[in-house]
Amino acid sequence: MKRNALTILIPILCIAVLLTGCALARTITSTLNSAASQTAEQTEIVTNASADAVTVPEDPDETTNDTTDPQTSDDGEASGAFSARDLSAEYDDETVTVQLTGSGAAVDSDKVSVTGSTVTITGSGTYLITGTLDNGSIIVDASKEDKVQLVLNGVSIHSDSYAAIYVKQADKVFITLADGTRNALSNGGSFTQLDDSNVDAVVFARDDITFNGTGSLTITSPAGHGIVGKDEVTIIGGVYAITSAKCAVRANDSIAVADGTFTLTAGTDGLHAENDEDDTLGNIYIAGGTFTIDANDDAVHANTLLQIDNGAFAITAAEGLEATYIQINGGDISISASDDGVNATRKSSAYTPTVEITGGTLTIVMGAGDTDGVDANGNIIITGGTVDVTGQSTFDYDGTATYTGGTVIVNGRQVSELPNQMMGGGMPGGMPGGGRG
Repeated sequence: MKRNALTILIPILCIAVLLTGCALARTITSTLNSAASQTAEQTEIVTNASADAVTVPEDPDETTNDTTDPQTSDDGEASGAFSARDLSAEYDDETVTVQLTGSGAAVDSDKVSVTGSTVTITGSGTYLITGTLDNGSIIVDASKEDKVQLVLNGVSIHSDSYAAIYVKQADKVFITLADGTRNALSNGGSFTQLDDSNVDAVVFARDDITFNGTGSLTITSPAGHGIVGKDEVTIIGGVYAITSAKCAVRANDSIAVADGTFTLTAGTDGLHAENDEDDTLGNIYIAGGTFTIDANDDAVHANTLLQIDNGAFAITAAEGLEATYIQINGGDISISASDDGVNATRKSSAYTPTVEITGGTLTIVMGAGDTDGVDANGNIIITGGTVDVTGQSTFDYDGTATYTGGTVIVNGRQVSELPNQMMGGGMPGGMPGGGRG
């Protein structure tokens, strides 16, 4: 017998993601590598490739390297940002059951070992986890070819001085929040290292990790990050409340979000993607979801590309959105910022810093002082949507501004040209820095 928490949601989600635009965060690698040599004049992203170019992978757990819109084939395999297995929260009743007992665990499997309050999973498969660990961890240490699914079914795990869940090695790990369940993971305020991984999050993965399902997950991290993925972090659905001293969610290569409800309270950034070794990586793609983010630094920070196709955002932060190239194709985004509302700055060599808005509603309210509503250390392109900015400096760009469609409101008044703080035009009636057309 199979359990499928997303039987109805999956086809709806696939269609919704298809309609909202191209999924670049997961599939952007090849595009970014080729874009690294582009000149300052070549700043536009190719956002809609022919659907005929989609290559459905043979392995439904894998994603493709094309930059077309995410789709599903007739047999349910997905291409684009989200694989078919990402989108499915399905699991068998005939799984390995791990019953957490407070100070240890009861389990009957040669793929699971229990040493004190440390539960180590060493092989592929699906593990249904229930119960409580008062001061312990679940560690996944499988082969590089193994896929591991952890189904959290009413789980509470606290570790005084380590990660609650640590993925040391696997091909990919799926954390599924069982339907109707509440789950909690927390750290006590310090991280004592067990190896050379520099574990500094309540959930720490050295390999790809996906969160799916329809349950809820509360993460409390008073000394570090909430979730860290050293490769890719994918979130398909669920309800998340993350409170962290550092980033709520941080990834090296990319963060991709299909849907979910997120309440993020972060000492630094809400969502953060950055790769110190490859500046063409560090991308964030958001296809949907509801986000309430309160961050001391950036609400959403991608070193290279940040693409938002849909979703509802209520942001309070020093800076709302930051990346080298920011593309907003849809969604309802409300930002209250003390520094810049939207900031395109050169973090990557792959693109000229650009803010591109093609759709959606963007409302920005800026604090007093040296702040900018939309700030580009390059270009601003607005071809659709509604942009409503209130502040002393509403637009600031070093390159050019192109405004050919949509609605722009500056301090309560609709304008036909974009002002530029660089030219003394931050307030309505100031000198425009770009033209419409």
